[in-house]
Amino acid sequence: MSAIYIHIPFCRQKCAYCAFCSFAKSEDKIDEYIFHLTKEIESFNYDKVEGIDTIYIGGGTPSLLKTYQLKRIFDALYKKFKVKKDAEITIECNPNSLTLAKAKFYNKLGINRVSLGVQSLDKNNLKLIERLHSPSKALKAIDILKESGIENISVDLLIGLKESFSSFAFHLQQLIEKGVKHFSLYMLQIERGTKLEKLVNENRDLLLNDDACVEFYQKAVEFLKKNRFLQYEISNFALRGFESRHNIKYWTGSEYVGFGMSAHSFFSGKRFANSSNFKEYYQGKREFCEQLTLQDRIEELIMLGLRCSYGTSKKDLKNLGYNIEENANFLELVKQKIIKEKGDRFYLNPSFYGVSNDIIIKLLP
Repeated sequence: MSAIYIHIPFCRQKCAYCAFCSFAKSEDKIDEYIFHLTKEIESFNYDKVEGIDTIYIGGGTPSLLKTYQLKRIFDALYKKFKVKKDAEITIECNPNSLTLAKAKFYNKLGINRVSLGVQSLDKNNLKLIERLHSPSKALKAIDILKESGIENISVDLLIGLKESFSSFAFHLQQLIEKGVKHFSLYMLQIERGTKLEKLVNENRDLLLNDDACVEFYQKAVEFLKKNRFLQYEISNFALRGFESRHNIKYWTGSEYVGFGMSAHSFFSGKRFANSSNFKEYYQGKREFCEQLTLQDRIEELIMLGLRCSYGTSKKDLKNLGYNIEENANFLELVKQKIIKEKGDRFYLNPSFYGVSNDIIIKLLP
């Protein structure tokens, strides 16, 4: 295990589309949470920990934390684990809670990558999904990060909001010219119980339909490709050398440990998650804990591998008792050039990422 995830479940307010484990901030509640979070880190006991080479602080809105609160987390991490000098350390930030003083402090702590929750540069869409920043504030946040010395900047954007592609491409170009090195483009999901679900039920025309979303996504892929961004996962694009090393660990089946409410972990063949309830988390309770079966591991290798440009290893599947080349669907998909092969590995033709789920199901044992 060489990867750590830290969950910070606080936001200034919950966005209209959000179904993540997040809550409106309260200073007393945050201090109490940090106390239990650091206690969890300090009490971690696993004898196969290697040097940590990626740390990811997500949420929620980690950039809401005061500098002393963040320092307490890092003090606990560095006391417990050996963090490599060249480790990729990422923090998620929202433009409205980022300041130059905070960004400089991040740099001083060793944070060298920021994932910026922009979501859109269209002011009407920002209002619809109840984001607190303006387009200009989002662009200013990039300037702040660069001034602080943090150059490895990723931006999250949503696909599915009502906007012409020409407008979206203009915004992409603005972000590229600002020096953004990585983009995560996510299809907007309507989650149960969110404000957005209620709004869309009242007016279906607020968002793009499924076919329009797929077309929009394909145009975005081509646009980013022309601007030298490599699509290394269905939703992720990076200039060469700026791929998310942390997220790649998830997609390639590496072990990792998560600290904090609702944080997931995977090591020693087990997958488990902390409780998403404050009281239960403070008591050390888990949401679930499961020992993965061979079938589970096979399915994960295929599903995660085919989301990425790296693909899946036939040898790894054989070691788990599954010969993919005996699957008639696999042979037919190779014949149709939907699945491509390169040595031991096979991967999905990027032209079919939009229907990847249907293809993956055909390949499962």
